[in-house]
Amino acid sequence: MRVSVVGAGLGGLALAQGLRGAGIEAEVFERDPGIVARFQGYRLVLDPIGFQAVRDCIPPRWHPLLDEIVMPASAEQLILDPQLNEIGKLGAGRTGIVVDRQVLRHLLLTGLTVHSDAMLTGYDVLSDGNVTARFAGRGPATADLLVGADGVNSAVREALSPQTTPTDTGVRFVIGRTPLTDEFASLSKAFGCKIAGDGVSLLLGAMRFRTPPKQAAEQLAPEVTLPDIGDYVRWAMILPPNGSLHDLTAQDAVLSRMEGWNPALRALIEQADPDNSTLLSIRVVKPGERWAPGPVTLLGDAIHATSPTGGNGANTALRDADLLRRCLAEANEGRQDLLTAVDDYERQMFEYGTEAVRSSLEKLPAFAPEAKLS
Repeated sequence: MRVSVVGAGLGGLALAQGLRGAGIEAEVFERDPGIVARFQGYRLVLDPIGFQAVRDCIPPRWHPLLDEIVMPASAEQLILDPQLNEIGKLGAGRTGIVVDRQVLRHLLLTGLTVHSDAMLTGYDVLSDGNVTARFAGRGPATADLLVGADGVNSAVREALSPQTTPTDTGVRFVIGRTPLTDEFASLSKAFGCKIAGDGVSLLLGAMRFRTPPKQAAEQLAPEVTLPDIGDYVRWAMILPPNGSLHDLTAQDAVLSRMEGWNPALRALIEQADPDNSTLLSIRVVKPGERWAPGPVTLLGDAIHATSPTGGNGANTALRDADLLRRCLAEANEGRQDLLTAVDDYERQMFEYGTEAVRSSLEKLPAFAPEAKLS
């Protein structure tokens, strides 16, 4: 069996790793001009299902390395004012495993065949049931299955299910990262909490490595090359829907809304790496009607993009990868045919993917009350 995966995000790479381990040939096609063309290094929290999905998709010999580059997450999820005084609670504390997206992505890239600068222009289902993907600037690729793991702007989804389109909630947020130095030790009680300002919310999260990733890889899995990064604070400010930024930089847009805030909070933003600070929009993709059965399917944000306030986007994409891996392994072993395997995957994925989007939108008003959720 041969599988073409479009998109080199966490879900697509985890799937390719899992298929490789199952003896299935997988190639990954990424539209970016290079694998590291865009910074993708923010902290995220994996729940037990998402973390187990990663473990099941990678070779067991990398499990000790994975365990060394993550940290447990535990937060009370308090609501603080800009002077860091407690003024409320968001709800039950959240637990899980914290991982750096960039580090995890480099782990998942190891040993895979990845073609960059490969923008999908369309695909054709052949008479023999195979599918040929067409790309701008490079030759086509034919496989038994084409998987669109190409994010909220999925080119695969546009061709497969054109009626399924992203919804813009109107909410914008700025995200960045700042080295975790002794200067910011006083902010530790704010990690995992919501800091409520005048029409904005600031969220902080610490990324602390048991062992620096590059060093951990050299010691535990020399065939893996991981980024040389240290501990940091990931921060994100959720802005009022459609709020004007007046052509400000990402950092200045945040600082302009922090007049009179705790000096340590302002210093955290001032000392952030400007190259790793960016403005993003919150868009969601709600799974609609199933498309006709065939050798093309979708994974992750391409079919169920969630609001980041739900904390379940990466987890759901990784769950997809592991589920599809298992279904395709059964087909490869002759226990069911390919289309039945894909149908089994889609049936389950649509159910929990729809719930993931709903759950994430349910949590959004706590951070952006004026968000458009319809």
